[in-house]
Amino acid sequence: MPGGRVGAWLIATATALVLLGGSILPFLTPAYVRLEQDRSGVYIEGYTPIDMDRIASSLLGDLFLWQGDFAVSTASGAPVLNDRERAHMRDVRGVFAGFELFVLASVAVLAVAFRRERDADARSTAWRAVGRGARGLAIGLVVIGAFAAFAFDAAFEVFHRLFFSAGTYTFDPRTDHLVQLFPEQFWSDTTLAIGTLALGAAILTAWQARRRAGAAGPLGMLATSKART
Repeated sequence: MPGGRVGAWLIATATALVLLGGSILPFLTPAYVRLEQDRSGVYIEGYTPIDMDRIASSLLGDLFLWQGDFAVSTASGAPVLNDRERAHMRDVRGVFAGFELFVLASVAVLAVAFRRERDADARSTAWRAVGRGARGLAIGLVVIGAFAAFAFDAAFEVFHRLFFSAGTYTFDPRTDHLVQLFPEQFWSDTTLAIGTLALGAAILTAWQARRRAGAAGPLGMLATSKART
């Protein structure tokens, strides 16, 4: 790993990305989608609960595992999503693929960092960088969460403008199944849940990193050595 500020920055950034990516994983399951759709009161005339579960499983598989092209159909053979909706889902898949690559690269950075940092000072420095990354993520989540709590629509719009072309992510809830399946309430609840889990993970990681940094440092090693004797 590069030394100095660059190495510490890489470890801190990798920590934040891994914590965020890990916090998203529990919400990428059909079981969660079904639970939140029920909470959000999702209902599409003619769609049974079995249909909804099958559609959710298919869309998640296409989105994260590239199993298909979002061409899931109803039991009668009618396509669930129209061409504009499918095009948007392809864009979403591209964004998630990029994020997944960053998270995987971050896992590799952390693995290499802690595999190579064998002496006490280097391990202590690495743990301090982990702590900074976790604290930075926590602060960012609090700031973004406060903004979203008072202006979720604006935050949602800003997010889409950053990653998608104008006009490609607006749909009619009266006719478009994509926003009927995943209404605004679904996303606000999910965002809150992910943010809460990520914040908890960041606080716990920052606390553990502080303890590990102290234990790995010269004073910590000296205390451990004395305790053993």
